[in-house]
Amino acid sequence: MVNSIGSPTHTSASTHADRNYSSGIDHQPVRFVHTISEAGRLLPSASQWSSIELDFHLAPQPNTTYDSLPSQYSKSFDYELVITDKKYFKRFVSVSIFILLVILAIVLLVQFLPHTHKHHGNPKNITLALNQALMFFDAQKSGNYPSNSPVIFRGSSGLQDGNTSNPHADLKGGFYDSGKNIKFSFPTAYTITLLSWTVIEYHDKYGSIGELDHVKDIIRWGSDYLLKIFDHPNSTTSPIIIYSQVGSNHTSGYNDVTCWQRPEDMNYLRPVSACNETASDLAGEIVAALSAASIVFKEDTGYSVKLIQSAEKLFEVATKNDTGHHQGTYTAVEDCGGEARTYYNSSGYQDELIWGGTWLFFATGNTSYLGYATGNFNAAEGEETASEEGVFYWNNKLTANAVLLTRLRYFHDLGYPYEVGLGSSSKKIDLLICSYLSHKIYNRTPGGLIVLRPDHGEPLQFAATASFLGKLYSDYLELLRRSGVSCSGLSNCLTVPYFLRAASIPWDDQHYSCPEGDRWLYSKDPNPNILWGAMVAGPDKFDNFLDDRDKPWFTEPTIASNAGLVAALIALHDPPPYKSSDSNDNNLGIDLTGIFENLQLVPPAT
Repeated sequence: MVNSIGSPTHTSASTHADRNYSSGIDHQPVRFVHTISEAGRLLPSASQWSSIELDFHLAPQPNTTYDSLPSQYSKSFDYELVITDKKYFKRFVSVSIFILLVILAIVLLVQFLPHTHKHHGNPKNITLALNQALMFFDAQKSGNYPSNSPVIFRGSSGLQDGNTSNPHADLKGGFYDSGKNIKFSFPTAYTITLLSWTVIEYHDKYGSIGELDHVKDIIRWGSDYLLKIFDHPNSTTSPIIIYSQVGSNHTSGYNDVTCWQRPEDMNYLRPVSACNETASDLAGEIVAALSAASIVFKEDTGYSVKLIQSAEKLFEVATKNDTGHHQGTYTAVEDCGGEARTYYNSSGYQDELIWGGTWLFFATGNTSYLGYATGNFNAAEGEETASEEGVFYWNNKLTANAVLLTRLRYFHDLGYPYEVGLGSSSKKIDLLICSYLSHKIYNRTPGGLIVLRPDHGEPLQFAATASFLGKLYSDYLELLRRSGVSCSGLSNCLTVPYFLRAASIPWDDQHYSCPEGDRWLYSKDPNPNILWGAMVAGPDKFDNFLDDRDKPWFTEPTIASNAGLVAALIALHDPPPYKSSDSNDNNLGIDLTGIFENLQLVPPAT
């Protein structure tokens, strides 16, 4: 893989943009040429406006040199034309004019009528896949389980979560992260941010297939939990506690990692891990999630305001001391993490803080947050590791943030003093997005799956978010009617059903202990319950895949990876057959201006 995609040293995709087309005009006797495909040759022309401009030797080179021609103009030949019957000649002229008018009408219709779009597979199949992908989050819910859930083999669980924390906290709710019954705050916040983004952009699509209320219920389940996991300080000088994890933490005996058990049967100790405000990446992601969710629930004014106020308080505390940040969510305080140090050990914090600032700007319209995001974007780029450039997932938000800032520049440009930051973001995205299609930059498995992080594994989550960003950016370009950039063909994510721990144990009103759960962990029999729609980690770079419960590096899904799957599916879904009041007269199923409704240009604080 070529490193530094979109960086100043990566010139393969941008060299042509920097070429000086005007140089050397006086030294070339023939600058412009006509092309006549039927003749298979190039004819010289003196007019720039009736010709194409050649450079870089991209067009076939003719065998004949034009220096020997007597002039710059195309050679002409005189033919004698004798009209023997004026009646037939007039008829010929009339028919020719009519044909030309028909052709002109067709050209105009093609140019000005709404563009049709290729179907991304059977729309019914994508609708079903999307419904099932959302059901995964229903199956991962912790707390008082809703009676109307479509997943019938789940019930209430984790009702004592937070009782052992000091101080005591109500941490019921949220989502179990994967097959393990642990609740991690960092990927939960990322999941809510990403799902909220898909609703903000594509709520028309969700509504047309009857899934809008479903996805909003999932988002609210997560945002309600995020409001619980940090204490709101009375002042910016008061310490803040952010609960980063519930469960496991390597306790002796059975725990969420060593016990194969349904969440409803848990009776072991579930400790709580806590961080402070110096866990800047965790704080930044929570800010992003609450801010994005506030836009989703804008019609519920009271709840939306509550989300915004909480996000603003946390952002203020997290950014007040530039020297007090910690790189890595789980290095801030001694007990901040547990298993999260292994599974979700963030490599930096700058990308989460500008991610939070960007979403807080869209939620409030306060340009001081945009100023923070654009002012620190270069610092975040400097923190990005080479192996993660161009990758969007729970640990790296930089590419997605650049897409958001590019959206702002394209459709609601604020100009000075943000034009430099917005411009650098759009340049980064112009170079990056379609590089996903380049086999020279990113490798593929034998089956064609893009491998964005060849040394990491779990390729499906990265391919899914690449599909989402590529299709979303392509929609932006379509709205702008910009040509020259095509990002189609990015639907290379893969939906694979995976059977969860709760699905592998019978739902028969019987309590099964940890030792009894091992019976199903190592069983070769089919699962008694099946949950479709969970995206597994995926194959290795050679397309090898082992569908075994005890090989999680192949088979374990997570809420973060499934959020990417949902994002890709809704982006690739066909637009609704109608235009809603929010479609802004486009037929892409995207809300062009909804994300900008709160941009009242609140001036930055002085």
